[in-house]
Amino acid sequence: MFPDLTPLDPAQREMLQKGLTSLRPEQLVWLSGYLSGRASSFLPANEQGVLPTGAPSAEALATGEPFLQNLSNGAPASMQAPASATIAPLELLVLYGTESGNSEALADRLFKTTKKAGYKPTLKNMSEISPAELKKHENIFTLVSTWGDGEPPETAETFFKAFMSEDIDLKGKNFSVIALGDSSYEQFCQTGKDFDTRFEALGATRVVDREDCDVDFEDNYDSWSQSVLSKLEELKPEPATQTAPQAGATGFSAPTKSNAGFAYGVAPQTTAVAFDKSNPFPAETLTNINLNGTGSAKETIHLELSLEGSGLQYEVGDALAVIPKNADDVVEDFLAVSKLSGEDEVEVKKLGKVSLKDALKNHLDITALSRKVVKGYQEITKSSSLADLLSEERKAEFKSFLWGREIRDLFSIEPFTGTAQDLVNILRKLPPRLYSIASSMKAHPDEVHLTVAAVRYDSFGKERKGVASTFLADDAKVGENVSVFVQKNKNFRLPEDPNKPIIMVGPGTGIAPFRAFIEERAETNAPGESWLFFGDQRYSYDFLYQLELQDHIKNGDLTKLDVAFSRDQPKKVYVQHKMLEKAEELWDWLDNKGANFYICGDANRMAVDVHKALIEIIKKQGGKSQDGAEQYLDTLKREKRYQRDVY
Repeated sequence: MFPDLTPLDPAQREMLQKGLTSLRPEQLVWLSGYLSGRASSFLPANEQGVLPTGAPSAEALATGEPFLQNLSNGAPASMQAPASATIAPLELLVLYGTESGNSEALADRLFKTTKKAGYKPTLKNMSEISPAELKKHENIFTLVSTWGDGEPPETAETFFKAFMSEDIDLKGKNFSVIALGDSSYEQFCQTGKDFDTRFEALGATRVVDREDCDVDFEDNYDSWSQSVLSKLEELKPEPATQTAPQAGATGFSAPTKSNAGFAYGVAPQTTAVAFDKSNPFPAETLTNINLNGTGSAKETIHLELSLEGSGLQYEVGDALAVIPKNADDVVEDFLAVSKLSGEDEVEVKKLGKVSLKDALKNHLDITALSRKVVKGYQEITKSSSLADLLSEERKAEFKSFLWGREIRDLFSIEPFTGTAQDLVNILRKLPPRLYSIASSMKAHPDEVHLTVAAVRYDSFGKERKGVASTFLADDAKVGENVSVFVQKNKNFRLPEDPNKPIIMVGPGTGIAPFRAFIEERAETNAPGESWLFFGDQRYSYDFLYQLELQDHIKNGDLTKLDVAFSRDQPKKVYVQHKMLEKAEELWDWLDNKGANFYICGDANRMAVDVHKALIEIIKKQGGKSQDGAEQYLDTLKREKRYQRDVY
């Protein structure tokens, strides 16, 4: 006979409950299948002391042929197969807008989780759909990031504008939004908030509250996705018709050849360790050199890291995520101004108990000042001046206050009165930094290269430095390890057709992905023409990868190279000026040859100026109005011929 359906003692039940609450939805789905498979390998003997008729033979284990047809002898009714019903799976749309790939990765995770759970999801990038098409979907789950000062991601911009302006009737539709952002920016998660408000305004019903995520978004996503799965279970329609269970049904699925080994408890094949955000790879530093010449005002690091043994793969256009550590002098200064002991023991989420110094050095963001941090600090210190600064009336002034300041500056405004744990509780996890990959794996197997500008400056009488950039410049010495993982960027890719021309605009460290593009095309002997616009401050000191680029020109791997060195003449010259000088030829490449156009670099100034120059070229050379030129660029975006990797 089968054992009692709940044969667990209280201690086992408590242990099981604790374990299950820590699992993500996709882990629960996997576990249910695993336990079902394990159960089938421990089926009890019948009263004659033998396994039920149809027990697996060696051949059945190898082939996965069904063998449980007669298992019903002695099986309790609760384990019989459920009554069959004519019911279609619940459909849903997983919609995402992404800049760096995080929203896309989470959307893909939700898509796979809901599909495994028996639903019928559709996955769509906002660049591949129009707002009017939302009317075809009953359940819409949106994952979107915020970029810059409250702006939508580049690939979602056209959809966002249309969604915010078009009158679409979404009455009767269900929706929920998860917003990704960075709390160090004033307009935290603003794009997600805008989508959430607009869905409601168009008549849709919010079935799960919006979740706003900071850079450490895993816990928020897990909570939101579990709520989504619970809501989907509620939304499932009742079966239309039912039929009685067939005699001999057991409640176990007949195994197939594809899952036979798993279903009978046979150990699955081992797979390589996956290195990602939660498990980064310790990459050994092979090379760390300053690309700028003596006398330069800049410090640009060329870094080569080994990926040997990691199994990590990347494509040109992808980014490498670096998990940095805070500099020792920054940590010591932070402890000094806070008047706390680095030996104090504190609890860090998902890490447990560590010393305060360890937490500040390796795990927490101790520089980026945000409204959230200031608010937490004010609540601890009860500072009236900070409370006044945080008021809605002084919102513009607060934004100016943040500029150039770090968390350490709060201690000078109001002495800290809390405990070490109080301080840790208002600090966020030290986020990874993304850098455009500057190499092709075809040219450098088992390696990844970066081009990093070390950030150092003075502000409010204090020397400051960028956390990740100076960590790489100062601490990633040859032989030292750097924790990394690959961040895919499907929105910044070479054209699939190697014959297509490409135009690349990348001043300063913006040259990084284009070094990779040129290497990739050289290694694959791609026949398409290529044109690079590069700029920096001075020719003598700041011509990054000069010899490499000249060799590529000589070998025909790079067709054209135009450079702009802003400080080599009285009037500054930038890459957009070089574009305007070559307007006629650039237009010919774009309109007649069908070239792809790429921009990489500073989002707030350079990318804006290049965009404006491109609009002027389209207007003048193409004979178009302002609206016509913008529509032309929108078409290029939809065709993935205008791509930007900006920061």
